[in-house]
Amino acid sequence: MKRREIISIIVSAIILAVVSLWIGQQAYSWLPPQAASESLLIDDLFSFLVTIGAFIFLGVTTALLYSVIFNRASKYDVSDGPPIEGNITLEVIWTAIPFVLVIWIGVYSYQIYDQMSILGPMEHHHMSMGMKSANAQPISQASETVEKPERIEVTAKQWAWIFDYPKANISSTELHLPVNERAYLTLQSQDVIHGFYIPAFRVKQDVIPGETINFEFTPILEGKYRLRDSQYSGTYFAAMQADVVVESAEKYHQWLKEASNRQPSPAFNQAASEYSRFTDKAINSNWPTVKPAEPPVVNYHS
Repeated sequence: MKRREIISIIVSAIILAVVSLWIGQQAYSWLPPQAASESLLIDDLFSFLVTIGAFIFLGVTTALLYSVIFNRASKYDVSDGPPIEGNITLEVIWTAIPFVLVIWIGVYSYQIYDQMSILGPMEHHHMSMGMKSANAQPISQASETVEKPERIEVTAKQWAWIFDYPKANISSTELHLPVNERAYLTLQSQDVIHGFYIPAFRVKQDVIPGETINFEFTPILEGKYRLRDSQYSGTYFAAMQADVVVESAEKYHQWLKEASNRQPSPAFNQAASEYSRFTDKAINSNWPTVKPAEPPVVNYHS
């Protein structure tokens, strides 16, 4: 290979690397706002994967276009190509680079998820046999001598989320959390597998029937976000959503005081409402469906 060709390849690789890094930085804007400390970890991983993917895609595409444009046979050339045999050096390179890259991505991904410690169904089965609960680790560990705030009890059922604050004697269909304070939840399901998923927090935890799952994360940005069910839980699972309100400590304690003074009442439930309208129709399709649980009776609902 000529010196000029080597220089061209190096310059092209540098340009591709710079463009790929720029694309990787743009990936941060493709996701919801970073509303929890865990989102910082996930977004760094996502940006890294986008950078690697962009470099590979642009590199392969550039090589193909260069070959098509500059290495085509002439119009009337129907002769065979040169009898090139295998190149050991090239084969070692294109085997070693993907191997190292995959190991690098795997180790980095494992480190991120190890810090978050979000467990899957099999780990929860092991957890029920005495292993450690699922804890999404904060970026900076707090002192163990500091007393933890009370755990918020989260109940999932077809199709509603219910949040209980035992010390304040409050039940709500909205999850309220103080900003920049560790949130401690216990997750339970009354029927099937549900998925506790808040896109802006980048946290997702399976909720397994018959299991009580401890779960932690740290909200860092005030605002209203959406909790969704990431597992298909039946007919009306798309309606199984709830608001997550992250607010200052003052507003949070004000909300606790306000909610505790409210009398419990049935909350509006989209699944129950749609099912009621469906059964009241004159024409019944006789399609089998699961009857939603009764609307939750809570102190506070939006």
